[in-house]
Amino acid sequence: MTNTPTHNNPHIQTFFDHNTNTVSYVVADTDTKRCAIIDSVMDYEPHSGTISYENALKIIDYVHEQNLTVEWILETHVHADHLSAAKYIKENLGGKIAISKYVIEVQKVFGDIFSGGEEFLKDGSQFDVLFEEDQSFMIGSIEAQALYVPGHTQADIAYYIGNAIFVGDTLLMPDFGSARCDFPGGSAENLYDSVSKLFALPEITRVFMCHDYLPESRSEYIFETTLRDEKTNNIHLSEGVSKEDFIILRKARDAKLKMPKLIIPSIQVNIRAGNIPQKNNGTMSLVIPVNGIFSKNVTVD
Repeated sequence: MTNTPTHNNPHIQTFFDHNTNTVSYVVADTDTKRCAIIDSVMDYEPHSGTISYENALKIIDYVHEQNLTVEWILETHVHADHLSAAKYIKENLGGKIAISKYVIEVQKVFGDIFSGGEEFLKDGSQFDVLFEEDQSFMIGSIEAQALYVPGHTQADIAYYIGNAIFVGDTLLMPDFGSARCDFPGGSAENLYDSVSKLFALPEITRVFMCHDYLPESRSEYIFETTLRDEKTNNIHLSEGVSKEDFIILRKARDAKLKMPKLIIPSIQVNIRAGNIPQKNNGTMSLVIPVNGIFSKNVTVD
């Protein structure tokens, strides 16, 4: 198991997109003014196919106001519920776009589904850095690790930075439980093992969500908890829940879930590191598969 990073703790600024229930973060080393941006959002209006950058501009403005230098633009996984603004942020702020090396496996699955053609390389080259499992890196003077935590997808990473960990969709708030595991390459078995890996870290570690969906039990969105709280109170994965019981629960819930409403545009953009596919004439366009892998005619959980 990974050792606890030894370093200063980061300053964390949160940005929440209500349209996709997605949380983005600017994680900064206040000593060096270097930072990482985690899970950025590009705005997409599905009825008209219009993209815009309101969410990204809030992050860009904040980085300028704080006089920060962007070293990293980090993705926890290939998101299925929002489009990444990684490319736009890199064009405006610099930094290296990074994701797990297993993004290649996700590209192999979805490149053909979305008719990527020969011009779409399934080698991860759209990203600047492909992290190895549990690879260490630096944000200014702060040590960080890209912890490999498959389950929700086969390419999920949790970023362990100082006293904080950014878990992507590996965990949700304790009163919401866990994320789905029914996408291609997903695995409830793997998710259980990944959460067990996280639970081996210090209990005081701050845990930052990629999403919150506001369960009926509370009236405000919450994006931060601790590993102690997750281990004690997570309604799906608290300590004492067996792997067998979790797999049964997760598979039963997943069988009732509809696909995310932005899954088709999101995956096409996100396997390209935030780039929108283009036709030969330069027109940006997306493919819509019909009665294919995403045609799950069921009710919402």
